[in-house]
Amino acid sequence: MEQLSQTSSAANIDADQSLPLPGTEAYEALPQFPKGNPLPFRRTIRRQELRQIVPLAETTIYEMERRGEFPRRFNLTPRCVVWDLAEVEAWIERRKQAPRGISKPDVHLRKTRPVRAGSSEE
Repeated sequence: MEQLSQTSSAANIDADQSLPLPGTEAYEALPQFPKGNPLPFRRTIRRQELRQIVPLAETTIYEMERRGEFPRRFNLTPRCVVWDLAEVEAWIERRKQAPRGISKPDVHLRKTRPVRAGSSEE
């Protein structure tokens, strides 16, 4: 019987302390989420969408991740692996801005001259 009276008193407290109606000063005084900038929305992509954006083999992506040259994947759940789309897009932009010319080896510093296939030294 005592348990029943505790339950009914808890219901009375909830009924007595109802929330104020929207548009009233009491409602505006309630603690709210920050009205400034909303939380940043970060979109994630799964492997299939990543492969459409970055046309590299999975092993290449894995090796680049391991070396720290590509954004790291993370698990949303034990079976769902995703990448942060903003990080992938930033990686693509960095690759676009990187100098295209790769320094070629100086042929004058070679120790031996390569032999062409099919040539005979007779």
